[in-house]
Amino acid sequence: MAPIAKSELILNPDGSVYHLHLKPENLADTIIVVGDPGRVKEISKHFDKIDFMVQNRELFTHTGTIGNKRLTVLSTGMGTDNLDIVINELDAVVNIDLAKREPKETHTKLNIIRMGTAGALQADINPGDFVASSYGVGLDGLLYFYEKGKSVMDKGLADAFSDFVNWDKNLPGVYAVPCSPVLMKKLGYGLTQGITLTAPGFYGPQGRELRLKLAFPDLNQKIENFDFHGNRISNFEMETSALYGLGKMLGHETLTICTIVANRVNQTFASNYQSDVEKLITMVLNRLTE
Repeated sequence: MAPIAKSELILNPDGSVYHLHLKPENLADTIIVVGDPGRVKEISKHFDKIDFMVQNRELFTHTGTIGNKRLTVLSTGMGTDNLDIVINELDAVVNIDLAKREPKETHTKLNIIRMGTAGALQADINPGDFVASSYGVGLDGLLYFYEKGKSVMDKGLADAFSDFVNWDKNLPGVYAVPCSPVLMKKLGYGLTQGITLTAPGFYGPQGRELRLKLAFPDLNQKIENFDFHGNRISNFEMETSALYGLGKMLGHETLTICTIVANRVNQTFASNYQSDVEKLITMVLNRLTE
């Protein structure tokens, strides 16, 4: 196999991957990803020791330890386009020989856990609740750009959703990918579990109307009533489907757990959601290190 071209695998002068500025020794095999750069320090303050820090644009990385457990926490920014960068580069760090520009013969599996905030799409899921995403359903079409994309999708769920809501053919293709059952068992027990919709925007794609009228004003009501073999759609956010899809194609374990900050059905909002985020951080770190 020919080496990967410099235009395709872009490295910095120090040999680190282009956007993340990471080398293999900078990365733990358990990685917490968050959207907000400011949340990185809110997690790493719980570390006993931080041995590496780097920042490029909105991408902040801290690697350190809690007891004997080495962890990395990384901010991704918002959206599946950012996750496309982050997950591909995390995989490159551990599964490509960056000096030779060749895939390694031995695969390294990463555990990637997203801790985020989300809006609930069911009346009985309240601000302050934690939701673990059993599936990520992408409304952005990202996985269709990859040859292996269809092989990791749950076509039954994606088709059932598209048919139920009468998905417009002018919109990107819907895809659905399950979480890692290993991480769900370790981290998601006792939490609300449901299907997470990943939207390609915060306003129109999630049914918010300010000065621009919605093309599909009844979409959220249809979403609220959708059921797939007893599984409801629990929440909206903007990253999970890309995390699950790219992670599964690349051979990594992935899970999202979100703090609910708003209920879109009841139109309620948690004004002091930061304390709920801190509770989520503490819970996930305890479960990761126990």
